[in-house]
Amino acid sequence: MKNITLLLLLFITIVSCKKSQEKTIIEVNYPKTKTVDTVDTYFGVDVKDPYRWLEDDMSEETAAWVKSQNEVTFGYLDSIPFRKDLKDRLEKLWNYEKVGAPFKEGKSTYFYKNDGLQNQSVLYKTKEDGSEDVFLDPNTFSKDGTVSLGGVSFSKDGSIVAYSISEGGSDWRKIIIMNAETREIIEDTLVDIKFSQISWYKNEGFYYSSYDKPKGSELSAKTDQHKIYYHKLGTPQKSDVLVYGGTPEEKHRYIYGLVTEDDKYLVISPRISTTGNKLYVKDLSIENSPLVTVLDDTKTTTYVIDNVGSTLYLVTNLNAPNKRIVKVDVSNPTPENWVDVIPETDNVLLPSTSGKYFIAEYMVDAISKVKQFDYDGNLIRDIKLPGVGNAGGFGSKKDENIDYFSFTNYSTPSSVYTLNLETGETKLHWKPSTEFDSDSYESNQVFYTSKDGTKVPMIITHKKGLELNGKNPTILYGYGGFNISLNPSFSIGMAVWMEQGGIYAVPNLRGGGEYGKKWHDAGTKLQKQNVFDDFIAAGEYLIENNYTSSDYLAIRGGSNGGLLVGATMTQRPDLAKVALPAVGVLDMLRYHTFTAGAGWAYDYGTAEDNKEMFEYLKAYSPVHNVKIGTEYPATMVTTGDHDDRVVPAHSFKFAAELQRKQMGSNPTLIRIETDAGHGAGTPVSKVIEQYADIFGFTLYNMGYEVLPSKTQEDIKG
Repeated sequence: MKNITLLLLLFITIVSCKKSQEKTIIEVNYPKTKTVDTVDTYFGVDVKDPYRWLEDDMSEETAAWVKSQNEVTFGYLDSIPFRKDLKDRLEKLWNYEKVGAPFKEGKSTYFYKNDGLQNQSVLYKTKEDGSEDVFLDPNTFSKDGTVSLGGVSFSKDGSIVAYSISEGGSDWRKIIIMNAETREIIEDTLVDIKFSQISWYKNEGFYYSSYDKPKGSELSAKTDQHKIYYHKLGTPQKSDVLVYGGTPEEKHRYIYGLVTEDDKYLVISPRISTTGNKLYVKDLSIENSPLVTVLDDTKTTTYVIDNVGSTLYLVTNLNAPNKRIVKVDVSNPTPENWVDVIPETDNVLLPSTSGKYFIAEYMVDAISKVKQFDYDGNLIRDIKLPGVGNAGGFGSKKDENIDYFSFTNYSTPSSVYTLNLETGETKLHWKPSTEFDSDSYESNQVFYTSKDGTKVPMIITHKKGLELNGKNPTILYGYGGFNISLNPSFSIGMAVWMEQGGIYAVPNLRGGGEYGKKWHDAGTKLQKQNVFDDFIAAGEYLIENNYTSSDYLAIRGGSNGGLLVGATMTQRPDLAKVALPAVGVLDMLRYHTFTAGAGWAYDYGTAEDNKEMFEYLKAYSPVHNVKIGTEYPATMVTTGDHDDRVVPAHSFKFAAELQRKQMGSNPTLIRIETDAGHGAGTPVSKVIEQYADIFGFTLYNMGYEVLPSKTQEDIKG
């Protein structure tokens, strides 16, 4: 009897201990989201759109929905016990000086610096005695840091600067013109400018690009007729001359104008999509000179990198998927006359000009290799880099023999180096001082096999000596689109994640630019599923090799990467415990009807193209593939109320579908940042809060009630 009693007490004690260790469930009461009877018909197929009303970003009803969703989301996040600890650690690690590479304008040298926790980086000017002086401080533009500095462009002699600003994260810009010596604003502000460079002609004026202001909401209404204007100093914006664009016969959704460094030519690059462009050149030394056609179709991507007199140097992927540099005389510049200067290789070429040389950065499995060539294509030398990672930022004016570049990887904060163009010597110019111990972490590149047998590279970064026991919290991050490459780079946020014992894994999916045009095209239109298959296979590799398990895996991506996460979680809801789609393209049947979305058709195709394209898009569109009775991962959708690139309606509709159809206890939240856009220019304070919320949500839904690092301290203690 005594033994039975002891066994009973022992059983009760064990049960009690287990219960005390169970994670507290945070109750979530989702706001009720009404549905409407909206139906679209594509090729005879009716498609319901019950949350169409959420596309109206100007309505009070949508605003009320946003407010109620945020109340639920932040109520949940406020209940996570270690959220403040994460924020405190992020702030502490973030608080170090960050300095950009110097650049020369006129007789002065400038550089960007952030003291640590400043919301926006400050532009400094180096004075003649070597001291630093604040030249332009974006932190003074607004109290909360939501007005950010965009592009900065100096006149040819450096005496005048034109800079653009963004308000609330919008892609719409204003341009302010200032005397660089007195810092006096010298003209009225130019307004309603979008997706634009600022390219000066001598000291007289500059070229810029914009759309007509759309009717209705400027944050969501369609914009698809880009135009180039010339602004002459001393004249009002209404007098600016339309240089190119606006013809109804063909919609050029992106048009850029660039003046060559010698002021000889205006280069015009019209695009109908994000990939491929026409190319024209105009001789600015001859009044009313005609446009000279270099390319008159958008099948390839080609641009002018430099000129020497009438000789144009072009970077092109025409008959060279990995790109090459060619030269041609402007008098007869069409492709049959091109002569190779730096031929195509097996690796993607990312060139820049530096002094009187070409700096050719090659991507070798997403890792930088850099070579220096002269303008005849002769190899001068290989440039020695400080390690394995990503080098960038090359580009000095023709009269300079010193260039600067940055170097970083997943465990090394960005440092700045000098390159002597005559000797090839590289020296450390500036290195940050941080609390993060880079030497305690390692990055390893692996190659895994996707569904169709394609080999895909992935870099996995974590603490040295990490035990591969299948229980490591892991973030799998991907993009896979628009010819964009994910090269190794340091993230303060991900450093904090890895400090917690987390793994950060980044695969180089098809659709990106890591292996040139063929790799990009293999993840577009009717081959888009390859991207999702590559991402799913990356997750499976991490699980099969005991880095993690489904219970400790989170999938994350933004914009096109948000689509990646949305498609992955609806196709394989069992793959990950947590899903984090950010500012995602999630309604694939209507994406092209908002802002400049029609320009993404090269990657996606549109539902109006043909029946096959419609059916393909509908089959993976995240909004249209949330199924009733399915247990999806714990999901936090994130977006910004001023995102006018991927409008927040995508995220609103996806979250509403998930909340209505999710089975089980995994939460589905949407975090809507106010006065924020697609990401660029977001104040540091907001970025830190976002990371704290994302990591807090992720770890809590992986079962942690205290931070993993605290658990390890307790074990060691």
